[in-house]
Amino acid sequence: MTRAARVAIISTVFASLWTLVFFEYFAVPVLDKTAVREIWPLIPWWLLVSFGSYSLWSLGWGLFTFRDCPEAYEELLLEVSQAKDDLRSRGFTE
Repeated sequence: MTRAARVAIISTVFASLWTLVFFEYFAVPVLDKTAVREIWPLIPWWLLVSFGSYSLWSLGWGLFTFRDCPEAYEELLLEVSQAKDDLRSRGFTE
């Protein structure tokens, strides 16, 4: 099973459970109904904000530690210079 299929299955299960609790087909045993009515609709937004925060953090960390990979840095610089040379040979100027 691929990672995308696994994520799709898990997301579908959690979305189904969330919907069933939201429309009060199931009850959450730990919380009373007023708490569920106030908190439960906000869970998708909380997940979206959490995912966005994680994505920005991982992107920033990747940029911060980019120079820790000298081979990748040199390879990227080589690819950029090859692309510039290729564009110059086709008549493009900077």
